Amino acid sequence: MSKSIRALHIRHVDAGSCNGCEQELTALTSGYYDIQRHGIDLVASPRHADALLVTGPVTDTMALAVKKVWEAIPSPKLRIAFGDCALGCGVFQNGYASEGGVKEADLEIPGCPPEPEMALPILRDWMRTHRSGQKAYSEIAPDSQSAV
Repeated sequence: MSKSIRALHIRHVDAGSCNGCEQELTALTSGYYDIQRHGIDLVASPRHADALLVTGPVTDTMALAVKKVWEAIPSPKLRIAFGDCALGCGVFQNGYASEGGVKEADLEIPGCPPEPEMALPILRDWMRTHRSGQKAYSEIAPDSQSAV
């Protein structure tokens, strides 16, 4: 099954970041960038989400939480790695308690931290591609790989 979308509801999980990515993500929700006018919103519950956005290198203590949130998001769903740490190339990757970021991210937003001027066009381009029906994202089976 594929799905053409009009809005993207994102559940954010801080998986051990330094808080730089969270500050930039918060800036995206400000009146200046206003991601909601583009049909993108952050939601509190994974049950209401279309996507999981992870910041941080995914520490050992957060790996299970990221996996549980991923499993709670209904299919079809999307994994977003926000920032270099979540992409597996940040400054904390060689830490003793780091899982090395998100495995198999569907959308990657690089930067340390990613600036809103760069992150917003990436999210908008993804939305535009999937809104126009050029490319629909496929349903992921419930027993698919974990989010980490």
